[in-house]
Amino acid sequence: MREYIKKELFSLQDKSYKEFHSRLIPNIESERIIGVRIPELRNLAKRFIKEGRAEAFIKDLPHIFYEENNLHAFILEQIKDYDLLISELERFLPYIDNWATCDSLRPKVFQRNTERLLSEAEKWMNSSHEYTVRFGIEVLMIYYLDEHFSEEYPLKVAEIKSDKYYINMMIAWYFATALAKQWNAIIPYIEQNSLSQWVHNKTIQKAIESYRITPEQKKYLKTLKR
Repeated sequence: MREYIKKELFSLQDKSYKEFHSRLIPNIESERIIGVRIPELRNLAKRFIKEGRAEAFIKDLPHIFYEENNLHAFILEQIKDYDLLISELERFLPYIDNWATCDSLRPKVFQRNTERLLSEAEKWMNSSHEYTVRFGIEVLMIYYLDEHFSEEYPLKVAEIKSDKYYINMMIAWYFATALAKQWNAIIPYIEQNSLSQWVHNKTIQKAIESYRITPEQKKYLKTLKR
């Protein structure tokens, strides 16, 4: 199976894309990046599911190539059984080693299971693994900033203290997005300096760059830089 997967991936290689994408994920060795575009990987995931190859592939961890991890993520996205998906995520999340794979993983079944998903997100945020924490924060950002929002959720994110760059970037992304969607509930976190200085300033930067933040809000945020 490993050799078959490798052959399939290299048949889709785009060397210019490999060079470009390698610069975006500098913590991954370039020899582990083949250079396969995301749409091609998603199509391959669907094909493997249809052919009955997906189950054997996702059981074979750890993977070697970056694209294998992405392919694994895209297969998990298609799982319709929520409990099975959570079980497979528990196996896979510890092997995620970069922000791009982490942020690409958007299981379709999550949308229909927000009540059950919340406890999983909180558990992931308490993990010792960098990208599992990032994934948990991302889940809160995607599914719990609109009709399912509660003021206890940003408090849980603000309580995360880390020296990991990709966790802190996700915290900033969460609060910048939250400012756009829940301004009144979130602005006190900025006014009261509830976040680390780096996350605080990065949140403001990302919010100012957002088209969803009004000019008046952007002007006020600039006064709150530390």
